[in-house]
Amino acid sequence: MTRFFLDHICRMVIVVLGVAFLGGCNSFPSAPALAASPDYKYVIGPGDTVSIVVWRNPELSMVVPVRPDGRISAPLVEDLPALGKDATTLARDIEKALSSVIRDPVVTVVVTNFVGPYSEQIRVVGEATRPQVLSYRQKMTLLDVMIAVGGITDFADGNGASLLRTGDGNKQYRVRIKDLIKRGDVSANVEMKPGDVLIIPQSWF
Repeated sequence: MTRFFLDHICRMVIVVLGVAFLGGCNSFPSAPALAASPDYKYVIGPGDTVSIVVWRNPELSMVVPVRPDGRISAPLVEDLPALGKDATTLARDIEKALSSVIRDPVVTVVVTNFVGPYSEQIRVVGEATRPQVLSYRQKMTLLDVMIAVGGITDFADGNGASLLRTGDGNKQYRVRIKDLIKRGDVSANVEMKPGDVLIIPQSWF
């Protein structure tokens, strides 16, 4: 009777440990390795600051913020949409808006403060030292992100982290943060994409 009871307890422990192990394992595929990517063209978002230079019209040249609604206002140009446009496209739109009052306007736009549209920002949630939202930069990697957020906490399951790729139909990939920053395994470094969400869970052990 005692032996039967002990066998039963052992089987229960094995089952519980197995369920806990499987539940803690990340079943997502590994994130794609670093690879050459096409050139990224920065697009303007709320919170950015743009410098507008109108050739031969210094009174119309100024630095303006992009409002929360994604628009800008400047002399002779009111409520012009800037969200999602690159600097060159915005410059052409300003030229078009000014053409009714200035003959052949030539405009240059330079982004001087970078935030970017919400859809392209990198979000880090969970057991990062400083969870936050980061502006995406071309060829940004997981290591760059971890440096920006100060690494992971002592309670983080670094190798159980996942990457939600919104630009890829919300596919989720496994990433090995602990191997990367604790063991120096450069093979665990992956390229970030605009709109990625890095999720770092808490370790159960």
